[in-house]
Amino acid sequence: MAGEFDLIARHFAHPAPDSFLGVGDDCALMPIQAGMQVATSTDLLIEGRHFLPGTDPYALGHKALAVNLSDLAAMGARPLGCLLGLALPSLDDAWLSQFARGFRELAQSAACPLLGGDTTRSLSGITLSVTVFGQVAAQHALRRNAARPDDDIWLTGTLGAPDIALRLLTGALPMQATLLDATRATLERPDPPMAFAPLLAGVAHAALDVSDGLLQDLGHILSASHCGALLWYDALPVHPALSGLPEDLLQEAVLGGGDVYQLCFTAASKDRDTVTELAEGVGIQLSRIGRIIPQETLTVLDGQGRPISPTVRGFDHFRTV
Repeated sequence: MAGEFDLIARHFAHPAPDSFLGVGDDCALMPIQAGMQVATSTDLLIEGRHFLPGTDPYALGHKALAVNLSDLAAMGARPLGCLLGLALPSLDDAWLSQFARGFRELAQSAACPLLGGDTTRSLSGITLSVTVFGQVAAQHALRRNAARPDDDIWLTGTLGAPDIALRLLTGALPMQATLLDATRATLERPDPPMAFAPLLAGVAHAALDVSDGLLQDLGHILSASHCGALLWYDALPVHPALSGLPEDLLQEAVLGGGDVYQLCFTAASKDRDTVTELAEGVGIQLSRIGRIIPQETLTVLDGQGRPISPTVRGFDHFRTV
């Protein structure tokens, strides 16, 4: 009967890059360039909490790594490697094969090799833990506390689709197969802007990834930077599949919907053309969605410049109401 070590050898033991030490020893080893700092992040994905039972294992392998690569992007870091913790209630070779393929293909395209980790049996459901390592020059790391008054606020990608897909899959919205088909990949296979983020070194000021909702996550930048923002609702990049949804539902999905894993960042208005050219150079969709102000408030304005009052707050694992 196949066991833990056979599982690792069959699905996860792939050669590490030159000068790295990967799967098979007690620790992984990786080289760091002179003058660089290590950026690292860990995320847990728990069945029934972060992904639904029956989620396609290929997509789950992709997402398990993508949500961590998004954190590296938020710091402007380039990936070095990753570790995978995997707790399974039983061994399912077909499931593992597809999960490992989804994980490996993204790892290869992102130049973030799997260097080690751990496997164990869980008592209930699947639990995944991924830790990523990247490198970034200390003076160029994109931190949350660096926004400045009169900065432009930028966002990559689109908003709203992952939230709508989740509502459809959980029954919070009546099933619409066409809408689910158009939005599901944004939830299950996010595509963080890994090629774009490191190009912002020395250009962008503050940044983070949108994982728990735009308003909530942008609020973290404002709190850390002791400033506020004007957000232009009509400038927000709504996923085209959401056209025709009721306005109140659309507003909730766009302003409060999570699982986006796109980059929200600030940069001086004088660098507007540079930022745009960098995005165009790597084919990234980019929108200028607001500006930073000195007053420590976050105001959302409609197309006529009138404040609107969103009812959403974003996602919190421990919120009970």
